[in-house]
Amino acid sequence: MTDVKAEARRFPRRVAAPAVDCLAWVAGLYAAMLARYEYDLELRHLAALAPVLIVAVAVQIALGQAMHLYRGRYEFGTIEEIRVLIRIALLDVAFLFLADMWARDQAIPAGAPVVGGVAAILLMLGARLVWRLREAAYSRPDARVAARVLVFGAGAAGRHLLQSMLGDPTGRYLPIGVVDDDPGARRQHLHGVPVLGKREDIPALVDRTGATTVVFAVANADAELVRAIRDITTGAGARFLVVPSVAELLDHELGVRDLREPDVTDLLGRHQIDTDLEAIAGYLTGKRVLVTGAGGSIGSELCRQIHRFGPAELIMLDRDESALLAVLLSLDPRAQLTDPAVVLASVRDARRMRQIFHARQPQVVFHAAALKHLSLLQRFPGEAVATNIWGTLAVLEAAGDDVERFVNISTDKAADPVSVLGYAKRITERLTAFQARRSAGTFLSVRFGNVLGSRGSVLSTFATQIADGGPITVTHPDVTRYLMTIQEAVQLVIQAAAIGRDGEALVLEMGEPVRIAELARQMIQLAPGAVEISYTGLRPGEKLAEVLFGAGERDHRPFHPLISHVEVPPLDPALVLDLDVEADPAEIAAALSDLCARKALNRAA
Repeated sequence: MTDVKAEARRFPRRVAAPAVDCLAWVAGLYAAMLARYEYDLELRHLAALAPVLIVAVAVQIALGQAMHLYRGRYEFGTIEEIRVLIRIALLDVAFLFLADMWARDQAIPAGAPVVGGVAAILLMLGARLVWRLREAAYSRPDARVAARVLVFGAGAAGRHLLQSMLGDPTGRYLPIGVVDDDPGARRQHLHGVPVLGKREDIPALVDRTGATTVVFAVANADAELVRAIRDITTGAGARFLVVPSVAELLDHELGVRDLREPDVTDLLGRHQIDTDLEAIAGYLTGKRVLVTGAGGSIGSELCRQIHRFGPAELIMLDRDESALLAVLLSLDPRAQLTDPAVVLASVRDARRMRQIFHARQPQVVFHAAALKHLSLLQRFPGEAVATNIWGTLAVLEAAGDDVERFVNISTDKAADPVSVLGYAKRITERLTAFQARRSAGTFLSVRFGNVLGSRGSVLSTFATQIADGGPITVTHPDVTRYLMTIQEAVQLVIQAAAIGRDGEALVLEMGEPVRIAELARQMIQLAPGAVEISYTGLRPGEKLAEVLFGAGERDHRPFHPLISHVEVPPLDPALVLDLDVEADPAEIAAALSDLCARKALNRAA
């Protein structure tokens, strides 16, 4: 059945299109002759017109075939097809005019080819307009079953969404109006849908139009606007949906399938990220790229975004076989674990790292493998040493001089650290800076804050507590954190790696810090029932507020408005190899703190 429908849609291009155009020439030239002789055509006039018609039709068909107009290259009635059509018709007019002028006896009046050609073009365009209107009418969702929708936002996202809605005859949403606060948008029609008013008009428009849903179609909006439109919509008794942020739409254009209920990231605000795709492609496209910790939240998103840039080989390394399978299937649902792209190994195994780097010879490395849960590492600091510090050192030394670019994923907890996680990450930044002095490639670190939606993040913890009926546990009413979505963070990591210089730590712009209690309240508003907040007090190693820059570091952004560059003092790896992972946790933490403190001593010296 599908093939029959597809064949029917190709019919205008193969048969009807040339037939319509030939009839347009016949009608156009005949009308030109009628006008010239004031509707008093004699048989001799028609006899003179006949060969001209044959030539006009023959030239139209010949040029149409030569320029692929009738061979399926262009969709019937599209701008691209119309451009070619007009070019062919004008060439046909010129040919007829010159042929008639050079003829010994002019068969028809000199102006007839021009007037007839213009008339033919108008008829051809008119036929295509009728076809497009017919197609648009058939493509609209069925008003009897589709939900009536108001779209907030007359910008690019709103236009794409309207086009997607109106092009799906089986769609669930029928747009009946657009709402926008821009006075310049008033009385406009977007794809035939009128702009009806501004945000304050939403309640009245819901009543007047019968709309049951308002779709927020501003791809990158501040939190205040999202919350304001949501409150107005729910107050009017309508459903509120949102389109994803630009960071979530890296691999496809916005469509109806992307609509979703708002989540807490929408209510906390979105970050506009201006990505230099050309610079990124320059160091990823056609290169062998290795991602350690590929099965983790950050690592898997890195793999998905790197995959878009066409690396020669994407090598995904992790010690968790299930996580490796999950990220592999997210790239190719038909893939299997026999795929050479996946490598099962632990970064703790230095000998195995050397083997992998020797065999696969990666040119770009993103080192995301790490233990990240602050409280757990406070209890088991030896594990932080073995994985985060020694594991990073093993990967750095395996990379040696053969890697063009090495990116160590760090955290804002490395700035003036007070926790085991912060100490370990600061030490890895310094080890990376040490390797930068020894190797030919570029070695750098990228530092950012909490990532919403990652496994074990505050977002997933709160979601679990809400599902369990509460309470939500918050450490302190005034605790704040820098928050980003995974997509936004990884997009900036990839961008940062394109512009980072040897030995630096790049600090990503995280916006304003978010009060965790406010995050909890926003999630409670999305919950189906009432949930309490319980304050438990700060845990060991936690700060009331994180910072992005340590003491003595300055916010310097020479290349990108969202990426700061800070210098990192190197640390000799020999100093970390003496750490005793079997020692008392307090002693290990003190030793890590001492290694971080050497920075100030070296700088003072």
